[in-house]
Amino acid sequence: MSEEKPAREPIGEDARIDALEKRLAAAREREDQRNRPRATGADANYKLGNRVLAELLGGLLGGAVIGWVIDYFAGTTPWGLLVMLFAGIVVAFRNIWRISNRRPD
Repeated sequence: MSEEKPAREPIGEDARIDALEKRLAAAREREDQRNRPRATGADANYKLGNRVLAELLGGLLGGAVIGWVIDYFAGTTPWGLLVMLFAGIVVAFRNIWRISNRRPD
């Protein structure tokens, strides 16, 4: 055969094992980072609860204020307030229904 020396020296077994262990450790670290649970669950639920509360209060207060303004200018004392308050409640519950039927991300 040929008596020439190869261009590279063969890598010793220990060096290959060390390199493999380093790559495995890096892969485990990446996998742990990828599978780490995210702490957004409670925060997302808190935001959703605040949004539902805002919709409910906004519908009630908005309908009451608009009804009171209509009553003040039109002179239909309880009816504008009652009709708009009822409309505000309907709109608030419709928005809450839409929020609750939305699929999670």
